[in-house]
Amino acid sequence: MLNDKQSLALTGVMVGGIFVFGILDILDNFVVLTLLTIIFFAVVINIFYSKYKSKDSTPEQNTSK
Repeated sequence: MLNDKQSLALTGVMVGGIFVFGILDILDNFVVLTLLTIIFFAVVINIFYSKYKSKDSTPEQNTSK
């Protein structure tokens, strides 16, 4: 899905957006809240996806010879 740099960039965009839109006092705007919520959920879903993907993709050790 997303790599580490993309997740970090999205997190920075979200934090910067909250800061800027909070200063401008437009966090109550529906469009702004929707965009920030979508970014937040993309980062959270990516965290869970990468965690479970790394568990499932580890090869099992075959000890029988």
